[in-house]
Amino acid sequence: MSPDLDLTSPAAAGRGARTGLTRLLAADAWLFRAAAGRRWPGAGPVLPRLSRSANHGVLWFATAAAVAASRTPRARRAAARGLASLGLASLTVNTLGKRSVRRPRPDLGPVPLVRRLGRQPITTSFPSGHAASAAAFATGVALESPGWGAAVAPLAVSVAASRVYTGVHFPSDVLAGAALGAGAAFAVRGLVPARAQLVPPARPRAEVPALAEGEGLVLVANDASGTSDRARALRDVLPKAEVVECAPEDVGDALEEAAGRAVVLGVCGGDGTVNTAAETALRHGLPLAVLPGGTLNHFAYDLGVEDAKDLGRAVRHGHGVRVDVGRFTSGRGQGIFLNTFSLGVYPELVRLRERWTDRIGGWPAGLLAALRVLRADRHPLEAEVQGRCRPMWLLFAGNGTYHRMGLAPGRRLDLADGVLDVRVVHGGRRPALRLLSAALAGPLTRSPAHAAVQVRRLRLAGLEPGTLLAYDGEVTEVEGEVRLEKLPEALTVYRPLPDA
Repeated sequence: MSPDLDLTSPAAAGRGARTGLTRLLAADAWLFRAAAGRRWPGAGPVLPRLSRSANHGVLWFATAAAVAASRTPRARRAAARGLASLGLASLTVNTLGKRSVRRPRPDLGPVPLVRRLGRQPITTSFPSGHAASAAAFATGVALESPGWGAAVAPLAVSVAASRVYTGVHFPSDVLAGAALGAGAAFAVRGLVPARAQLVPPARPRAEVPALAEGEGLVLVANDASGTSDRARALRDVLPKAEVVECAPEDVGDALEEAAGRAVVLGVCGGDGTVNTAAETALRHGLPLAVLPGGTLNHFAYDLGVEDAKDLGRAVRHGHGVRVDVGRFTSGRGQGIFLNTFSLGVYPELVRLRERWTDRIGGWPAGLLAALRVLRADRHPLEAEVQGRCRPMWLLFAGNGTYHRMGLAPGRRLDLADGVLDVRVVHGGRRPALRLLSAALAGPLTRSPAHAAVQVRRLRLAGLEPGTLLAYDGEVTEVEGEVRLEKLPEALTVYRPLPDA
C-alpha cells in the first residue's frame, strides 16, 4: 500500500497527545465546523472551481504564463521565480510533510453537499499542498516583483480558503501549508537572489540634467531589436523626448546627428548598440540614457534600468552615476567595452551563430555553433602572457568584477571598481568541462583548468593575425598585440537611485 493513504483513525491519532495539542486540535475542529456552517456570499460558484483548477499546479502555470505575457523582464523573472518556489514547496509537502504527520481528512458531515468536491483527495490532511503551492507561487512572484505579487495574492488566498470551504482541510492544515510555501520561496531566493538584492551601489554620483518631461533627450532606437513598444512607452513617460528609430546600419550616423543637438544622448537597443552610443557619448562629452531593447541587456540591467519607467524616473529627477569603461587596442584598431572582452571560443561561437542564424534561427544556431566549437581538435587561441606562450580555450575580461551569489549567473555589483576581471581557461582536453568549471567558479580562483585575476591593464602578445576577438557581442579580428586598460569613471549615465 502507498504510505500516502490515510489509514489512521481519528481516535488512534489522538491517543497519547499532550493536553495542549489536544486543545489545539479541538479548536481547529471547532473552526472547521464554524466555517462549514457559515454562509460565504458569492463563494458557492467560485471557490470549488478554483480549488479544482489548482490541482497539479495547473492554475499557477496558467497564471505564470499570463504574467510572463506582459513581456517585461521583471514579469518574466517573477513568473519563473513563482514556479520554482512552487516546485520546491510541492516536493517538500509530498516527500516530507504528508508522510511525517499522518492526520486524517476532516469529517465532511458539517459541509453542505453543494460545496464538496466531486473527487475527494486520498492523501493525508497535514499540511495542505494546495495552500503550500499557492503561498509559494505568490511569495516567489512578490519577492521579484511586489506589484505582480499584489496582483496574484488574492488568487492565492482564495485557493487556500477554498480548501477549508470545500471541507478537505482543517484551518491549521492550510496555515501550515502556507507557511511551508512561503518558506520555500525564501529558500529559492537564497539559492537564486532576486535582482533587487543585487542593485549596485549608487556611487560615484554624477551631476546630470533633470529633464522634467524629457525635453533635450534625443534617443536613438535600433528597430532591429523590436524597440517600437519600448519607444512608445518612453514617450508616455517623457512626452517631450525625441525618439529616432533607424535600421542597424544607420545607428552610428543617427547617434552622431543626435549628439549634435542633444542635451542628453539616449539609446535603445542591445549591448552592441549601447556600446556604439557610449563611444559617441564619450567623444561628445554627453551623459548617456540607456533603455534596454535587446536580448540580454547586461549593461542596462546592471545599472538597474529595466524599462521606460525606470529610465524616466532617473531622467526626471536628474539621477546619474559615473561608470568605468574598458578599452582595447590592437595594432591600429581600438574600441571600448562596457561589459566584456573575449578571445578564443566565444568569438568563434558568435561568428558561427551569426552565419547560421538566418537559415535555422537564433537558438538552434547558437547550440550548433557551441557543439562545433567544443568538438574542435585544436585550441583556438595561443597568446604570450607574462613572457610565456600559453594555449587557451578562452580569455575573458570583464569591465568590473562579476560576482556570483548562489546559483545566480554572475553580475556586477560595482560598475566603478577600477579593475578588469580576467578569467583564463587553459588549453587541454575536454574543453566543455574546463569551460563549465570556470563558469561556476568565483573571481580570484585558480585550478589546473582555469585562473582568475583582477588587474587594471593587460598585454597579450604572440596572437596570430586574424584571431577573432569579441567585445560586447561584436566580433572583429586581431591586428597585432592586444592591450586592455580601464578608463575609470569615464562615462556618465542615468540610473534610478534607491532613495529616489
